[in-house]
Amino acid sequence: MVTAITHFISPMMLSSVNIALPMIQREFSIDAVLLSWIATSYILSTVIVLLPIGKIGDIYGRKLIFFLGVCLFTLSSFISGFANSPALLIGCRVLQGIAGAMLTTTAMAIVVSVFPPNQRGRAIGILVSAVYLGLASGPFIGGILTQHWGWRSIFWVNVPFGLIMIFLTLRYIQDEWIDAAGQKFDVKGALLYGISLIALVYGASRLQQDKLIVDALVLIGFGIVGCVVFIIHELNVTDPIVEVRLFQQNRVFAFSSLAALINYAATYAITFLLSLYFQYLKDLTPQAAGALLMTQPLIQAMLSPIAGRLSDRFEPSIIASIGMGITVIGLILMLFITSHTPLVYMLCLLVLLGIGFGLFSSPNMNAIMGAVPKTHYGLASGIVAGMRLLGQMFSMAIATVTFSIYLGKKTISPDIYPMLLKSIHVDFIIFCCLCVFGIFFSIYRGKLRIGL
Repeated sequence: MVTAITHFISPMMLSSVNIALPMIQREFSIDAVLLSWIATSYILSTVIVLLPIGKIGDIYGRKLIFFLGVCLFTLSSFISGFANSPALLIGCRVLQGIAGAMLTTTAMAIVVSVFPPNQRGRAIGILVSAVYLGLASGPFIGGILTQHWGWRSIFWVNVPFGLIMIFLTLRYIQDEWIDAAGQKFDVKGALLYGISLIALVYGASRLQQDKLIVDALVLIGFGIVGCVVFIIHELNVTDPIVEVRLFQQNRVFAFSSLAALINYAATYAITFLLSLYFQYLKDLTPQAAGALLMTQPLIQAMLSPIAGRLSDRFEPSIIASIGMGITVIGLILMLFITSHTPLVYMLCLLVLLGIGFGLFSSPNMNAIMGAVPKTHYGLASGIVAGMRLLGQMFSMAIATVTFSIYLGKKTISPDIYPMLLKSIHVDFIIFCCLCVFGIFFSIYRGKLRIGL
């Protein structure tokens, strides 16, 4: 119950903030690039901390890190509601992202530690359902809160949830799990990992039209080199943060993980882009936009258990590939949207994308977990979470780059709506190409069940 609440709140926070972005933009009068960083900063900080914090939890105690994560999430949410500048809000979002990483990694590890193998799948399924419910309800809840009580209420609503989680953690989680006591934390690897990701994303955000891009390219190049050095370092360290050899020795696991990374990179920013589309170009209220946007994750939440059961009977790669193919069709149809597109058409596209996501996610997760031995379940879960968040971060980075190119430092206003729509179309073209590329990894990952 405690871990399921955390798995609900974190994705709800992610999806609900997207609805509030236009109101935040109007209050602070910030440009589109800086506005996208309010969403990107949360994901980036989560990705940077996710893998290192999992190792720290193994060394010093999962309950300790989980409890500190709950406290930090509650405090940062409270302060976010009082932010009087974009810088302070982004800073609070970074703290929220760190707290989210502390909760995500340790919650799954605690559940795996508590439940016996014959009940573990059911428990993990409950956590996954909580994630989808959070994603589905976030736009709707965020729309209601933003329209009636302002964008600050989205952050303040987390405070009572946080206080409840603090009480439940102290009351009901009595044990502590320290499975890697005595191991050394790979500080060098953590720094290489974090600095490389920051350089990649920040460098991408500085790409702008009609300006010198040397600095941005240097940062991106530095980030790529840093990632390569990080991989080499992890292959040669005694206690690595990431077991890179698992990717070398297991093609099903490696290709399934890459398919997950590509799928999230091609889909996560859709909610962010359509939130702006609905509220600016279609002039919908935050509540109405949120109600529309919850269609896709709601369909995904309903379909994922069915797709998961199908992947127990049929080869998961086939079902996941069909799901990604449906997503490609939905993204192609998104290229035809204009400011006059009927809302019924948009609703149908969101349903189609929900079907695609639902058919992909559960079978792909089944393939990943089924491709590793039981001794690597925890490691595989952490890597999957990392792939998901890396994909989300790159998806927002793509949106940030196109905003930089087409909108620059301009505040979103009616006179630049055509450029906003053009940048959204470019994003969908990129996402479509990524999905086509991801289908390759999904199909050619190899068979999980050799007999099928």
